[in-house]
Amino acid sequence: MNEVEKSSLSSLLTDEPSIVTAGVDLFTEALTAQAAAVTPVAWQPPVGSVDALARVMADRRRVAANASALDRMLAAGASLVDVRPASEVVGLQAGQFRHAGPPITWERASGPLRGALMGAALFEGLAASPEEASNLLSGGSVEWAPCHSDGGVGPMAGVVSPSMWVFVLRDEAHDRTSWCSLNEGLGKVLRYGAYGPEVIDRLRWMSSVLGPALQAAVREHGPVDVKGIIAQMVQMGDEGHNRNRAGTLMLLRDLMPAMIDAGVASSDVADVARFVGGNDHFFLNLVMPACKLQTAAASGIPGSTVVTTMARNGTDFGIQVSGTGDQWFTGPANTPQGLFLGSYGPDDANPDIGDSAITETAGIGGFAMASAPAIVRFVGGTVTDALRTSREMYGITTGENAAYALPILDFRGAATGIDVTKVVRSGVLPQINTGMAGRVAGVGQVGAGLVTPPMECFEGALDALAEAAPPLS
Repeated sequence: MNEVEKSSLSSLLTDEPSIVTAGVDLFTEALTAQAAAVTPVAWQPPVGSVDALARVMADRRRVAANASALDRMLAAGASLVDVRPASEVVGLQAGQFRHAGPPITWERASGPLRGALMGAALFEGLAASPEEASNLLSGGSVEWAPCHSDGGVGPMAGVVSPSMWVFVLRDEAHDRTSWCSLNEGLGKVLRYGAYGPEVIDRLRWMSSVLGPALQAAVREHGPVDVKGIIAQMVQMGDEGHNRNRAGTLMLLRDLMPAMIDAGVASSDVADVARFVGGNDHFFLNLVMPACKLQTAAASGIPGSTVVTTMARNGTDFGIQVSGTGDQWFTGPANTPQGLFLGSYGPDDANPDIGDSAITETAGIGGFAMASAPAIVRFVGGTVTDALRTSREMYGITTGENAAYALPILDFRGAATGIDVTKVVRSGVLPQINTGMAGRVAGVGQVGAGLVTPPMECFEGALDALAEAAPPLS
């Protein structure tokens, strides 16, 4: 035994021992009761198939593929270039709808999704009453598909019909376009499953006044750098999902002069300014397609384990992964936990719904809560929770996005590029902050809160990635 080994052995008997525990809390509690200094480690065995995890981790393409996915995401741009009817942008015709989340049938559709589809049918004049709309939709004579199938996104129920107007965003770096409906506000609105007369009247005004006014402003102004606004708003207390106050006001700043210069009637300009300025969530519907452009840039890379989509339809939660293309991996949507409006409570809330989790997929939203401490007053929790959550998300991602810097974390870039293997190895799920729709069709919004995806999504994706991996040599 040499001198170094003797010294190390001697220190075991003379120095204070360092104790690290993992697993059952009983060990930590027993040692703490004896006044021993203990460092507990939150470790657990990987979930899902260990064989599948080993096969994916051994895929020689994975490291380079994930680096490429991250590079593409960071290079993606997002500019608002137009506002047009969905019939022109998406190609929707009478009787065709788009919705949030993975594919679903009427029989399995949640209350808010059914309500939004019924409202869209009423708005399009396909039915004269909610009962007639329900019969039409359940009869199989109309069709609907995910917004993601056409490169777009929709908040909450996410229902889009031909006459609705949508924002059109471009990523010139990857020659991609994405789109999203215009934001109606909160409360009894179509995206939360409401379909009363006030909902339909608002949608008609949005199509006859709001959409054309925004179109005139954007065409007069020229492309609006949405990615640049997101970068600023993240440093101003917005996280891009449930808080978009600064982003909405910056958009108004850019578009109001152009709207006036474009010759929009002064009464319409005033109405638009009141509507947008009174709706702090308005900019969310620009953040979402910007995030879709970012994550879509990483899609279709063989061997990559980076998540490119997280979306919910109110029944199922689904994800898509770069290395498996457009394939959906689903599990039962969880119900958010948070704060409720008025007399509503947990029994009134529908399971998670909407494409707005694309914000977390891109690294903001719940991932950027540290920069938006005021969000806890809307979704619940504490400022400490917000800080902890943002730090925790770095452990399940492939890198950081310097464009979206978080001041409270010394301007560290937002955690970006959720990695399926890191999720299943750690057991840590992506954190999402979201609104809550009423379980019953027609109710509207009942609250807001926090939620995570079901682990089944990531286990399914891992199995598919393992099947697609080349044989071990």
